[in-house]
Amino acid sequence: MIPIRDNQPSSSLPVTTYILMGINLFVFVLQIQNGFDNKVVFYAYGLVPAKYTVHEMSRHFSFANQIFSIFTYMFLHGGFWHFLGNMWFLYIFGDNVEEYFGSLRFAGFYLICGVISGLFHFFLNPLSMIPTIGASGAIAGVMGAYFLLYPKARILTVIPIIIIPWFVEIPAFIFLGFWFLIQFFNAAGSGASSGIAWWAHIGGFIAGLVLVKLNKKMPKTGADQKISQFTMRKHTPKLQMIVAKGDPIKPDSPDLFGDIDITTIEAISGSTKMVTIPWGFYKPLYKVKIPPGIRQGTKLRLMGMGKSIKGKIKGDMYLKVNIKNAI
Repeated sequence: MIPIRDNQPSSSLPVTTYILMGINLFVFVLQIQNGFDNKVVFYAYGLVPAKYTVHEMSRHFSFANQIFSIFTYMFLHGGFWHFLGNMWFLYIFGDNVEEYFGSLRFAGFYLICGVISGLFHFFLNPLSMIPTIGASGAIAGVMGAYFLLYPKARILTVIPIIIIPWFVEIPAFIFLGFWFLIQFFNAAGSGASSGIAWWAHIGGFIAGLVLVKLNKKMPKTGADQKISQFTMRKHTPKLQMIVAKGDPIKPDSPDLFGDIDITTIEAISGSTKMVTIPWGFYKPLYKVKIPPGIRQGTKLRLMGMGKSIKGKIKGDMYLKVNIKNAI
């Protein structure tokens, strides 16, 4: 299963997520220059459990290197697809989790998940001499947090059936829960012999769940609120899907109702959106003009875009304006 995108909106730019992706890209370029089969780099900066437990190996590494390796391993990758897959998952799930934690706290969350995932792998494979590298453990923590925070979000997923791609929207708790089960079965079945640190993925995922719970008990410092003033998105997505609903008071009414999201800046200056309104077998695109100075809760009337009921005039669509990050 390959995730394409999620439908969970984010009202702020994921600055920390982009910075982490940039650091990974920078290190990846350095790896290209030095070659992906450079074992010196993997043993020096990767997480090798034997560096801490086997004297014959540990004596070749300084104490500082042993400490730094628990951090540096999560920025190395074994090849293009390894790097691309990790960055893609971080891109899809990172923005919403960052918005929940705040940019500064998310940076700490990401690193802690990476460290815990590495320690999880270490304690279950204490004598392994195989270098563990990759951001998978830290990103697994992001996925664990997403699983807990946005279980009802839907993930547009492509499932290749032979040569035919099948696109389907899967609830986040099913997609991520299935991913976690795959990691667990692979870990139980192959352990460290496969060359993939499955237990690190599991440890990172669990760390993400636990840190979300702990975050609720931690006091807010106010620093992230100050940063959010600069990272706040100025525009909502140009294309939005409207969930059309009938009139709950008049079930026989041909009118439909839905919500459209805009930002504070768009409410002040006005905007134009393209919306798709699934109804029956149709998903037509409509252009919606947002007038300047519109207020929260205002209803926009789209004439003739409601239901067609035999013997009645075609209904209208009413879009309730939701202003995000309102000031």
